[in-house]
Order: sequence, then structure tokens, then C-alpha cells
Amino acid sequence: MPPHSETKVVEMANESVLEPVSNAQEAEMAKVAQRCIMAALDHSRAPKIVLVEEGRDPQGAPTIELPPQALRAIAHLLGLMGQQQPVMIIRQNHELSTQEAASFLNVSRPYVVKLIEEGSLKCRRVGRHRRVEFQDLVQFQQQLRQKSEDALQRLTDLSQELGLY
Repeated sequence: MPPHSETKVVEMANESVLEPVSNAQEAEMAKVAQRCIMAALDHSRAPKIVLVEEGRDPQGAPTIELPPQALRAIAHLLGLMGQQQPVMIIRQNHELSTQEAASFLNVSRPYVVKLIEEGSLKCRRVGRHRRVEFQDLVQFQQQLRQKSEDALQRLTDLSQELGLY
């Protein structure tokens, strides 16, 4: 593969950020690859995938043997690449600083500190510093989203009761 078509990976604090593919042709390649992997997983229960370079003999091609769970993860990643979405790969137990947590939630760092101090967001102390587990941050974000959806539903119900369409 030529260097200009490789997925760009940026290392940030020991985590990988995959930037979106740069054009529609690469996005389509990712979609096709995702469909191939999913078809192999769904129909043949293939224990390995053979990569064949264009114009080469399939018999001499390198083989890759991966667990089905890894193939599903790769297929999901390819699906996101096909949608030209940026992707960040983070270990499940990764810890973030309050500034990184604030950036993830798109809020200020003092607001994250306030959430921690009032007990809404869990953290652990490392010396004077607070560290928030990524998993806890995602759970908190989901709770916020659910509260917003519930409030919106209450407003919708109330407006229907009052006949305000």
C-alpha cells in the first residue's frame, strides 16, 4: 500500500487516535473490508483471513489468525472508517487528568473538579492530582445524556397536555 493511503495514527498519552480516512475511495475500501469480515464471521465461522495483494498468487499470501472477538472489533473499526469518523482507541482502565476529562465532556476543568467534589464523578488521587477512569467518564456521560432525554420527554409530554404543538 502506498504511504499516502495509510491510516494516520497519532499517539496521545499512550493512546491511539485514528484520524478519519481522507477520501471517499478509502472510505469505500473500509466498508468493503468490513462486509467481507462480517460475512466471514456470520457464514463460514472462518478461523483465519487470507490477505492477497493485488496481482499475487493467493496460495502464497500471508494468513492472519485472530479470535472472532478481534475480528468483530476490526470490522467495527472499519465501519467507522467507512463513515469517515475519527476513532480513538483507549484501554478500558485508562485514567485521565481533570483537563483531559473536561475536554472529553466538552466542559471546563473547574466544572469537572466541582463534579468530583460533589460526588457526581468518581476519581482517585495520585498525590495532589485527580485521575478519572475513562470507563467512569463514559458512564457519567451516558447518565447526563439520559437525564437530558428524560427532561426533553417531560417537556414534550407537558406541551402535549397543554395543547402547545
